[in-house]
Amino acid sequence: MEQSWNIFWRSFYTNGGYQDVLDGLKTTVIIAVVGLLLGILIGTILAVIKVTPQNNIVTKVLGKIADTYIAIFRGTPIMVQLLIVYFVLFPAMNLKPATLNINITLYRVIVAMSVYGMNSGAYVSEIMRSGIQSVDVGQLEAGRTLGLSYGFTMFKVVIPQAIKNILPTLGNEFIVLIKETSVVSFIAVVDLTKAFKSIADSNYEYIVPYLILGAVYLILVLVITALIRLIERRFAKSDR
Repeated sequence: MEQSWNIFWRSFYTNGGYQDVLDGLKTTVIIAVVGLLLGILIGTILAVIKVTPQNNIVTKVLGKIADTYIAIFRGTPIMVQLLIVYFVLFPAMNLKPATLNINITLYRVIVAMSVYGMNSGAYVSEIMRSGIQSVDVGQLEAGRTLGLSYGFTMFKVVIPQAIKNILPTLGNEFIVLIKETSVVSFIAVVDLTKAFKSIADSNYEYIVPYLILGAVYLILVLVITALIRLIERRFAKSDR
């Protein structure tokens, strides 16, 4: 074990592998954070469509589109979604590094953020829908009685309360995204997992790098969990 540690330390510190790890950690967090924010935006829109009474052709069509979107992104592995968007969808839409005037590294990160956002949106939509339904229906009725539009009442009165109700679940979704970024290496994004794998492959020594990789993910999850609990306590104080 001591020899394994020495080999790892030489690759990690002496040969500068720690810089790749730091860059990979930053990439992992950025993809997860942007993915969650996009997921909340997409999920909120889908949730509003789902809870809106489908009493005309427009709302019925939007409802079917929302159902199809959710079924696709919840029914396929995120790795497959990454491959399809990177190799099929974006090229078909002429969204390439040359046309976007960006380098290939940034392009791959953008693809990853887009996919994780779209995937998260499918899950957040169901979370948000339950959060909206947990808000007293009287809140919506009161807003409508005051002359506010359905959309204004939903986004300014109901949804802020729903987000507070589902905050712990959104925190869990963020944790899931952090862990699921480990597959972005399939489109050559250097995330935390890819950085440690490169260190392990450089010396064919896998025990220490992968144990430390697991420890880093565990620490990230514990930190996020602590932050969520802190925010929950702050909200609880404001309620009292």
